[in-house]
Amino acid sequence: MKVLLVNPEFPDTYWSFRHALPFEGKRCAFPPLGLLTVSALLPNDWERRLVDLNIQSLKQSDIDWADMVFATAMLVQKDSLKEVVKRCKAHGKRVVLGGPYVTTTIEDLPDADHIFLGEAETTLPQFIEDLARGEAKRSYQATERPPLSATPLAHFHLADMKRYSAMSVQYSRGCPFSCEFCDIIEIYGRVPRTKSNQQMLAEFDALRDLGWRGTVFIVDDNFIGNKKNVRKLLPELAEWQKRNGFPFSLLTESSLNLADDEPLLADMREAGFRRVFLGIETPVEESLKEAQKSQNRGNLLESVKKIQSYGMEVMAGFIVGFDNDPIDIFERQIDFIRKSAIPLAMVGLLNALPDTQLWKRLEREGRLLGEASGNNTVCTFNFKTRMDPALLIQGYQTIMRTIYSPREYYERALASMKRTAQQFTEPNHYNVVNGLASFTRVFVRLGVIDRERKEFWRFFTKTLFKHHTRIAESLRLAAMGYHFRKLSDAYSQS
Repeated sequence: MKVLLVNPEFPDTYWSFRHALPFEGKRCAFPPLGLLTVSALLPNDWERRLVDLNIQSLKQSDIDWADMVFATAMLVQKDSLKEVVKRCKAHGKRVVLGGPYVTTTIEDLPDADHIFLGEAETTLPQFIEDLARGEAKRSYQATERPPLSATPLAHFHLADMKRYSAMSVQYSRGCPFSCEFCDIIEIYGRVPRTKSNQQMLAEFDALRDLGWRGTVFIVDDNFIGNKKNVRKLLPELAEWQKRNGFPFSLLTESSLNLADDEPLLADMREAGFRRVFLGIETPVEESLKEAQKSQNRGNLLESVKKIQSYGMEVMAGFIVGFDNDPIDIFERQIDFIRKSAIPLAMVGLLNALPDTQLWKRLEREGRLLGEASGNNTVCTFNFKTRMDPALLIQGYQTIMRTIYSPREYYERALASMKRTAQQFTEPNHYNVVNGLASFTRVFVRLGVIDRERKEFWRFFTKTLFKHHTRIAESLRLAAMGYHFRKLSDAYSQS
């Protein structure tokens, strides 16, 4: 059997980093970990190819080669997924679909031969047996959430590592919290399941052996969801990093209550965590209560500062559009982002995702307007908002224009570096030639061509004086700021 694994294209969003990646000569942020894991669940004697539409096109020769096409998608990839299915079916190929979009959508799915709902560790082996007997069913529903001991080592070797900015691994699935707008708890449950320490170290070994050096994203939606197991994992990760000369700079997502646990923060620092993404959402207490975000309590600014003091750059998600948002929510979000020294602030408009508690509540209240696009930065809503929609969009665009204006952004980047003193030099995946090429692209684009070049040189000069050991990091931040500014400009005009 010849299997073609296809990852649909992501549209140009704040999360795509599309305008930042060319500075480092990359095409995409992360490889499709789900498909690399699915590949490892297939029989050893099957042939497989990976086509990630975010770094390459789907060639007719790839479709002709395949007996069967596997594709997965998040909600934001749905349009590309439909095109992939349509094209492969037109050439008579058997098409198999799974992933978060397929599992949770209320829309009519593309006309695939086989649909997988939920996690595939138990259902995919059943499908392979049924296929061998000529009795494969159209739909496979996971009846329970599998232990992650059943998850094989992902086929990292299928990914063209030179094209990606970072590699991805997964430690846990599920989250103990009940945020009203979140679909993670509906897909993966509220009891976080984790891999064993041995599994994680084997994945790190595999990436090291393939020659990867640089950022590794632990993609868990809440890395500290199962604190008991995380406490056991971190010392072993730290030991592995020391033994191997710290080849990886670790990035993950966490709930804000990470700030309450200093021993855990210390262990993360020792293991090489350099960045963490937090779901802060809003500084308005009434809106946090509405969202059932009980873990965001106390002084949020102090919590951010605490995490930064352990050498971790804080990235964060923010949302406007809650029912309880006051009229001055936009100024309050800007003020919080400014004071928190969070360079990469992902601000979006609240959208209701299928199957979430928010979706169900709005449905009961007769306020739903259909399925969301999956991109909460394009100034559209899928429910009737309490605040006037025009005012909400105008205020949202004001936030984005303000926080990603070069002066504002560079000041946050400098403040972030000041707060995140680091013990170790970050590893990277560059040789000297690639490093020089990347530096040259940043200096030419931001320091010569860009209309905001004066702000760039002001930022770079301050970096030289105050953070001269972190030039590479400062240029990464500059590139990211350029990406957000380009998209903010585009969305403000749309």
